[in-house]
Amino acid sequence: MKDSCCSVVCDKPLDQNYWDAQYIANSTGWDLGQIAPPIQKFIDRLDNKQYRILIPGCGNTYEAEYLLDKGFTNITIIDIAPTLVANLKQKFAQKTGITIIQGDFFDLNGKYDVIIEQTFFCALPPILRQKYVWKMHQLLSTNGKLAGLLFNREFEVSPPFGGNQKEYEKLFKDAFHFDTLTLAKDSVVPRNNSELFFEFIKNEKVNVALYTFEGITCSGCMEKVSEKFAAVEIVLNVSMNSNFNEVLMVSKTEIPLHLLQQIVSYDENYKIQLMQP
Repeated sequence: MKDSCCSVVCDKPLDQNYWDAQYIANSTGWDLGQIAPPIQKFIDRLDNKQYRILIPGCGNTYEAEYLLDKGFTNITIIDIAPTLVANLKQKFAQKTGITIIQGDFFDLNGKYDVIIEQTFFCALPPILRQKYVWKMHQLLSTNGKLAGLLFNREFEVSPPFGGNQKEYEKLFKDAFHFDTLTLAKDSVVPRNNSELFFEFIKNEKVNVALYTFEGITCSGCMEKVSEKFAAVEIVLNVSMNSNFNEVLMVSKTEIPLHLLQQIVSYDENYKIQLMQP
């Protein structure tokens, strides 16, 4: 399984050119051709038409169409693929209440009350999952909500990249309050019993920080470093990516960088730096 995933990722980096090529070739097997029923039901429960709503990695964004039809007035969609975005700008040319951005989600700024997740998380290389949590926490407004679907399965060839509930609980722990994280009951037939529907609310009372890390070369060392960080009294959750070069930390208050560097000073190769928003 890992070899299959690696052959796709390593040979064809999942960058702007990769995704643009998929749309040029109309190779969009992930596209349902409709809004996912669990997300439609979620939107139907939103009670404020002025919510600032973001859809990252939007694709053909049936979600935005539905939101506009329901009267929502402040929708932002972003995707990295120029061909797709050009098509979307033409498609929504006569619509107001929607902002269309071509660019990298991780470069986005702003504040949003609701962020809708639909096949964006699973399209990202897993090494970016810690960065995803960090960025989502930044972009959400006070009491903002991240909601949508996550795959509850693995794939032989990726993207998409899968996962499971236990993994997601560990990844998002303490940065968000879990309102809902459960098997979706009304997925489309091809995805039946393979999706989790979730609603996470931003935890305002914590500090969520991402750090770059140098020097770790194996999972054993990663576990040791993570344990040492987790032992700090104010630290609530620690998660390091699979390349061992980024660390997500959720803490009660901001942690002095010199303290973290001191903790790993037993190895002169270890260097940690705070990543700026």
